[in-house]
Amino acid sequence: MANQEKLELAVYQLLEALGENPEREGLLDTPKRVAKMYQEMFSGLNEDPKDQFTAVFTENHDEVVLVKDIPFYSMCEHHLVPFYGKAHVAYLPSDGRVTGLSKLARAVEVASKRPQLQERLTDQVATALEEALHPKGVFVMLEAEHMCMTMRGIKKPVSKTVTTVAKGIFKENREERNEILSLMLGKLVLTDTLAYKGRHYENWKI
Repeated sequence: MANQEKLELAVYQLLEALGENPEREGLLDTPKRVAKMYQEMFSGLNEDPKDQFTAVFTENHDEVVLVKDIPFYSMCEHHLVPFYGKAHVAYLPSDGRVTGLSKLARAVEVASKRPQLQERLTDQVATALEEALHPKGVFVMLEAEHMCMTMRGIKKPVSKTVTTVAKGIFKENREERNEILSLMLGKLVLTDTLAYKGRHYENWKI
C-alpha cells in the first residue's frame, strides 16, 4: 500500500529542490493532492490483472471474441509521465469458455495503473487472459502516445507506438493472425493468398 505521508513529503521536497516555495498559497495543498493522485494512478500495484476474470461461463461459442478501442492511461516508469491510448484485446475460446466483456477492460485497467512499459503492459494483459481462460489463442494490441516523446526530448507529438503480443494459434498460424489484425484495424491483412476460409478478397496489404 502507498504511504500517504511519505508521498506528501516527497512532493514537498521535490518542489523545494526545484527552487519553489511549497508554503506559498498556490502550492500549500499540492503535496496532498499529488499524493492522492499517485495513489489512484498506481492502484494497480496492489492487484493482479488475472484476478479480474471472475466471471467465466461455458457457452456454445468457438469464434473470436474481440473488444476494441479500450481507452487506457498509464505512467512510463522511465520518466513518470503518462502514456495513453487504446487497447484491443481478443481471444479464441477453448471448450466454450468465455468471460464477461467488461473483464477484458478491467484487466487492461489494472495492468496500466502502475509504473509501466508499453511492451510489458501488452504482455501482462495477454498473459492474464491466457492463464485465466486457457483459450486457443490470445492477441493483444496497444496503440499509445507517450508524453516523454511529446513534452521533452525529441518532442514529436501525435506519434504513436504500437505493440502486440500473440499467443497460441494467433502466434502459430499466420492466417489466423492476419484475420484478427483485420478485425482490429478495420483493414484487410493478407500476405500471399486471395481466398481465406472460403471468403474471397482483393489482394492488398497494410
